[in-house]
Amino acid sequence: MTCVLDSRALLWSIGNSRALSQRASDVIKDSDNDILISAVSLWEIAVKVSQGTVLIGSLAVQDIPYYCKELGFTLIPLDPIDAIAGAELPRKAGHEESFERMLVYQCIRHAYTLVSPLKALSLYKDAGLKYLW
Repeated sequence: MTCVLDSRALLWSIGNSRALSQRASDVIKDSDNDILISAVSLWEIAVKVSQGTVLIGSLAVQDIPYYCKELGFTLIPLDPIDAIAGAELPRKAGHEESFERMLVYQCIRHAYTLVSPLKALSLYKDAGLKYLW
């Protein structure tokens, strides 16, 4: 299975947090799965840390790619097609977060499974999203 971790799942993986669901933890630890980290999540974390809306303790934002590599995660870019076409994803009531919508679209377009604790994202299953938590 090829999965993309959202920003929360990524930070919880780096911190080995119990906040990860058992299912998500099992998928992440399974060496048969490819775990991807989108540039979108790294951008979201950097923006929110700079705004003071996300706290990451003693972890430096610049070190996150290093930790991803150490954990065997693969960093993936946001390609221009995804960036443009992602805006066409239908909006779901109660879900307006641009970073998350871009991850949803990236996962739909490339047939990746999104790993996220945000249950609202499961609303995109009807648009083709494979969602796991």
